[in-house]
Amino acid sequence: MSLANKLSQERRARLAAERVLEQKKAELQAANRKLGNHARQLSDEIVETRAQVKTVRDENERVKSDLSVANEKVEKLERRLWHSIESIQDGMAFFDSDSRLIAANEAWLSVFDGLEAIQPGISYVEILQFLTEEGIVDTADMHPADWREMALDRWQSASPDPEIIRLWSGAYIKVFDQRGHGGDVISLAMDITDTVRNEQRLKEARRKAEAAARAKSAFLANMSHEIRTPMNGVVGMADLLQDTDLTEEQLLYAETIKNSGEALLVIINDVLDYSKIEAEKLVLHSDLFDLERCIHELIMLLQPNARDKGLELLVDYDMFLPTQFTGDRGRLRQIITNLMGNAIKFTEEGHVTIRVVGVHSEGEKMTDLRVTIEDTGIGIPADKVGHIFGEFNQVDDEQNRKYEGTGLGLAISQKLINLMGGEIWVESEEGKGSCFGFSLPLPAAEKVASDCFRLPDGVKTALVVEPHDVSRMILKRQLEVMGIEAICCENGAQALTQITPDLGVVLCDHNMRDMDGLELAEVMRDAGQTTPIILLSTTSSAAEKDPARCHVQAVLQKPYPRRSLFAALAALEVVASPSDPSETAGSTEEEVPAVRTMRVLAAEDNKTNRLVFSKMVKSLDIELKFAENGLEAVEMFQSFHPDIVFTDISMPEMDGKEATQKIRALEADTAQHIPVVAMTAHAMDGDADDILAAGIDHYLTKPLRKDAITDHIQKVWHEGLRPPLPEDQAEG
Repeated sequence: MSLANKLSQERRARLAAERVLEQKKAELQAANRKLGNHARQLSDEIVETRAQVKTVRDENERVKSDLSVANEKVEKLERRLWHSIESIQDGMAFFDSDSRLIAANEAWLSVFDGLEAIQPGISYVEILQFLTEEGIVDTADMHPADWREMALDRWQSASPDPEIIRLWSGAYIKVFDQRGHGGDVISLAMDITDTVRNEQRLKEARRKAEAAARAKSAFLANMSHEIRTPMNGVVGMADLLQDTDLTEEQLLYAETIKNSGEALLVIINDVLDYSKIEAEKLVLHSDLFDLERCIHELIMLLQPNARDKGLELLVDYDMFLPTQFTGDRGRLRQIITNLMGNAIKFTEEGHVTIRVVGVHSEGEKMTDLRVTIEDTGIGIPADKVGHIFGEFNQVDDEQNRKYEGTGLGLAISQKLINLMGGEIWVESEEGKGSCFGFSLPLPAAEKVASDCFRLPDGVKTALVVEPHDVSRMILKRQLEVMGIEAICCENGAQALTQITPDLGVVLCDHNMRDMDGLELAEVMRDAGQTTPIILLSTTSSAAEKDPARCHVQAVLQKPYPRRSLFAALAALEVVASPSDPSETAGSTEEEVPAVRTMRVLAAEDNKTNRLVFSKMVKSLDIELKFAENGLEAVEMFQSFHPDIVFTDISMPEMDGKEATQKIRALEADTAQHIPVVAMTAHAMDGDADDILAAGIDHYLTKPLRKDAITDHIQKVWHEGLRPPLPEDQAEG
């Protein structure tokens, strides 16, 4: 091979090697670049990993720090919670679901008086064992084993009821156990020793108070009986005295004694009822009564005080309002007495007027009754009006008291009105007077016809001579309702100028300045005037004694009832008519006499009361016998065979209730039932039920009323007995 070829071959080999070398260099460079990229990626990952590691490390540090802070807070809260639990005076303990003690405060552990066995881990059963064996708990009459069984049954219930445990020291612990969802139990032990002892003291105090209340009631009942017994003689004798031949003045005195006695009975009832009002246990007793008559009876009692002060007492009773109502007459009288009495007490001059109106409900017998008492007294300051119905409140200053009184009248009146379903109010202006009013829904027992006060034809005009404006206005309105035209004047001089021949009647006041009513009558008669005159006087007894009384046709006591005025006017038209011969002729047919006289047995141990009873029935056609005690009454019942028995309740040897029971036993084998009426001086609540439960049919409260006794006797009458009353009286 030639050199050139060899050189060419070597050159080719060298070139090939160079190409391979270049290729390898390129591959090496590519590998280096790839390795560099990988190294950079690895380096980035290392940096990122280091950053993440640092972040995790930092987070771990924060978590460790937060956990440390949280642990400190939990420990602090736990210390505070346990400190709070320890500071609680009541015991508190915690049990796990296996009923083992977890922890307890000192108050809970103190019950066990330092027993070392009572510590966390002890079971509830072991605790019960220590309570009984160590004598910590007082099991009373129960055996310790029975007590533990009862306590364990309670503990194992889903919701244990609170339990009171008495310790050996006399302390009382009330245990509350609350079971959680996981079965753990929180037990709270409260020391209620003071509460229990206070309750025991309260029970003892209540027992003593009830005993005192019973003693008070017994005292009041006895006081009522002791007072009512002599009052029966006073009021009864005054009632009997009115039936004797008396002058007008004597009759007024007797009536005043009777009314004053009845007023005293109202005071006695107030004493008995005051505590019942406060306890809201007052019972109302509804009965039929005459409201207008009741008001005029009160006016008669209050008139002397008003007359002494120069006050005019006026009554304005609606002409179309009924007088018969059903309600508690005594309570209504008490209310009106309080209001009228206050009005007179706080009025120095002028008048006191009671107005009565009512609105009748269509289709019902109920009447909305409205009563107002107006006065011209001292009035009530605006800042005291709202307190006027409070207890012990009065208008005048306590430091300079002019008006005496307890200040209870208005408060009691308000309570009574509220109890009756009504309302009471007051309107007043200081220095000008007051107006107290109340409204009550009361059933009316009658209805007044629109023409019931219409007079017969004849009296068309009337001259009213009345110095008092309000009285003059009331009388004018009443006359107009009767269909009479009223001409009004203030004094006698004016009246003389108003008299005309066609004048029907003159109604003049007795007490007038310059010329009084009787002087006016004398002047009219001296002038030849024959017009009828009706004198209106607050002192009718004095007018009746005056020589000039012969000049007037009638004298009416002021204030007068509506029907008294109507009767006086109607009497002017009455002309005596001859009797109908057919009415006066005697019957030729003889009446068959009754078989026998009614027999009345009265059992009464008090001599005065026997006298009163006998005088009350002396006008009756009856045979009356007295027994001085219940034992005699039973014996006389068997021999006398009465048609009706009246018996006192409190009597020696045998009281009225026991005597009645004996009488009912005697009647058991017969078909008869003799009415027994009790005469009692007892007036406390519950007495009526007790009396009637003994077999008594009715009872009368002392002081006795003649009309009530007569009514009971009249009701017993039947064919075969002579009527106890003449027919004309019986029908009336």
